[in-house]
Amino acid sequence: MKNVSLIISIVALAAATVFGVLYLTDGEKKADANAEEVSNEVSASKGDIVYIDLDRILMEYDMANDLRSVVETKAQNIEAEVTRRGKKLENDVKAFQEKVNKGLMTRSVAEVQQQKLMKQEQEFNNYAAQKQAEIQEEQVVMMNQLGDAIKTFLDNYNAEKQYAMILSNSGGAPVITADAALDITDDVLAGLNDEYIKTKNEKSKE
Repeated sequence: MKNVSLIISIVALAAATVFGVLYLTDGEKKADANAEEVSNEVSASKGDIVYIDLDRILMEYDMANDLRSVVETKAQNIEAEVTRRGKKLENDVKAFQEKVNKGLMTRSVAEVQQQKLMKQEQEFNNYAAQKQAEIQEEQVVMMNQLGDAIKTFLDNYNAEKQYAMILSNSGGAPVITADAALDITDDVLAGLNDEYIKTKNEKSKE
């Protein structure tokens, strides 16, 4: 019955694994709120190599905020359910261990109960892993949706602007330093949000 003492720690580890996935997008929320404001006016010209600040777009794009809110709500619900199941199993294990320590059940009954608890622990681990995978899949789908929306917008945007290249800058790479006039983030953000609002309004009328 020495394996029983491991169950509680394994339950805690499985729950922590799920919770660790919960706020993978949280770093985007903590972007520097004191960033220097840039004018919406774009002074870059046809044929220039320009860039967008992808971190800012993921932070300020209304579609990104809406999708992130949905994913986080689902993750919080999963966290609550995993916590509930984990605590129940932990309490069952503690109650069993207490009865064993007090000699309140025979060895044969204890062995049967131990096997039952170990089965429950394995089922819990499988459940926690499944929910972790679901959260990760939700996040991948979210980022794919955002990537597709941004790429589609930029294709149409550049058909008019005709820049030689639009770089996507994130965390200071690949654009380490550049003329601020080549940063078209504000203009792109305004266009993305306008387009998203129109799409939402059209869907609400359907």
